[in-house]
Amino acid sequence: MVDSKLPDIAGGAVASTPAPRFAESTVQVDTARVRVTEWRFAPGAQTGHHVHAHDYVVVPLTSGRLRLEEPEGVREVDLQAGSSYAREAGVAHNVINANDYPFRFIEVELR
Repeated sequence: MVDSKLPDIAGGAVASTPAPRFAESTVQVDTARVRVTEWRFAPGAQTGHHVHAHDYVVVPLTSGRLRLEEPEGVREVDLQAGSSYAREAGVAHNVINANDYPFRFIEVELR
């Protein structure tokens, strides 16, 4: 784990800021036409900033809230298990689990 060192204004000591925790992904299917990935987020875990190269569908396996850091700003969305949604290629964001419990979804990328 990599720590960033920040000065402690009150006493001159150095405080540590932990590195971000990243979501875990498992590719379940990968063909010329489709890629299916399961994403598992611990509380506070994130994907890291990325741009989607393909149209995709997300199928939440957990109900809860995700924080999206997008070029236009930060927003939070509430998702319901089993309620899918689709987005077009070109979406740029960092996805963060805003819940105090693990969150999972399936992502289906269309090639």
